[in-house]
Amino acid sequence: MTAQPLGDRPNSGEQVQLLTPKDVAAVVCTMNSISGIAECLTSLRDSGVEEIIVVDASSADGTLEVALELADLVVSDPGTGLGRARNTGIEKTTKSLILNMGSDNVMPAGEMQKMIDYLVVNDFQGVSAQTVIEGDDWISSGLNAWRQGRFPEGEVSIIGTPTLFLGDLLRSHPYDPTRVFSDDSELCERWSNEFGARFGISDAVSREIGKTSWDEVKVRCRMYGKSDAENYANGRKIGWTVTRRVQSLTYPFKKDFLTPLSSPHTKVTPKFVGFLSVFVLLRYQAWISNSHKS
Repeated sequence: MTAQPLGDRPNSGEQVQLLTPKDVAAVVCTMNSISGIAECLTSLRDSGVEEIIVVDASSADGTLEVALELADLVVSDPGTGLGRARNTGIEKTTKSLILNMGSDNVMPAGEMQKMIDYLVVNDFQGVSAQTVIEGDDWISSGLNAWRQGRFPEGEVSIIGTPTLFLGDLLRSHPYDPTRVFSDDSELCERWSNEFGARFGISDAVSREIGKTSWDEVKVRCRMYGKSDAENYANGRKIGWTVTRRVQSLTYPFKKDFLTPLSSPHTKVTPKFVGFLSVFVLLRYQAWISNSHKS
């Protein structure tokens, strides 16, 4: 099934209004996130979110002071992994819905309600928002085109930050605390296998700040590569078949190169092909590097 826009659904407008941003608890994990934390938290408050929880891993750049001023609750985290940090915040939530928000994400006015509506109308257990980076330089344009092709609106098997989940479900089936980076993919796959959970990328759009340098692209690729290595190693431990291993090994090439190039949402140019080529190579390089370390 492909998720439908709100106007094309027979029950549009009936039960979606039962939930609003007031029913959302936002969990934001931070570690020296001063460049974006104030704008992130302010945007959540302006969106109508009334329960904001920051999980901080010993920030020393002023992040903690901003969080104490703008969040409803700030809790400490040892900084051993995103899965454990998110669970720490999730345990403190009390709302019907839980939003996992990156400290570099900004939620524009009205977009939070779009996420809620998309989740309810399509009967999903979790949805994400599309993210855009402001700017028209090569890196910003490349990342935005990559995202447009890689993450179009509709039903998908895995969603990524910012993510909105049914609160009771996430509290009873939280993230794997041993995962450092690949927490979203592990959670979505586990939920799908255990009780047929469904996920979607909504029509909501959030902004991402502070990601317009080449160094930031390298950091992103290192995170993805470490996630790939972590996910593959765990898959082998639990007895993945050869077919499943091949799917994992070819995933970055298919998803970060072939999918954006073949998407009707992107314009293929030599610069874009070059950006995707470098992006995928950096991701595989990080995967190999982390595999050797383990």
